[in-house]
Amino acid sequence: MTQHGFAALAAELTSMAEADHRASAFANSDYPAEQLAWRRLTAHHGDRLDQIMDEHGWPTAELVGEDAARSAWLIAQHADRQLEVQRRAVQLMERAAASGSGGARELAFLRDRALVNDGRKQIYGTQIAGVKDGSPVPWPCEEPERVDELRAEVGIEPFAEYVAKFPLS
Repeated sequence: MTQHGFAALAAELTSMAEADHRASAFANSDYPAEQLAWRRLTAHHGDRLDQIMDEHGWPTAELVGEDAARSAWLIAQHADRQLEVQRRAVQLMERAAASGSGGARELAFLRDRALVNDGRKQIYGTQIAGVKDGSPVPWPCEEPERVDELRAEVGIEPFAEYVAKFPLS
C-alpha cells in the first residue's frame, strides 16, 4: 500500500472511532432502537476492522499513526458481539507489542475485554461488572490479590485510582 493509502486507512479508522464516540451514549440506552443502532454500528466497525487485519495485520502506530492505531484498538474493544474479531485483535496486538510496535496498556484492556466476553476471568481488572455499596466491582479476576501488580507491569494505574474516575450513577 502506498503512503497515501495508509493515510486514507488512518483517516477511515479515526472517522470510525469518532462515530463510535458519538454513538456510545446509546450503548446502555433505555430505548431499544438506540441500543440496536449502537450494536449495528459496532458490528459494522468490527467487520471492517476484520478486513483491515486481513489486509495489513494490526494497524500499528508506525503504519497509520498514533491516533488511528488507538482508534483501531477502540473499535476492537467495542466489538463485543464479535469475539473472534476481539481474539484476533489480541493476537495481532500481542505480536505488535512483542516487536515494540504496540502498547501493553491497550493490549491489557483488550485482553480483559475478550476474556470477559468469553465468560472467563480477566487478568488486569479493567472490566467493571457493576456497582456494589457505591463502589465499582470488577468482573472476576484470575489473581485478584495481584491485580495492582499486574496492572503496574503494563502501565495501568492501581485499581482504586482507576475506579475513582467512574461516575457512580
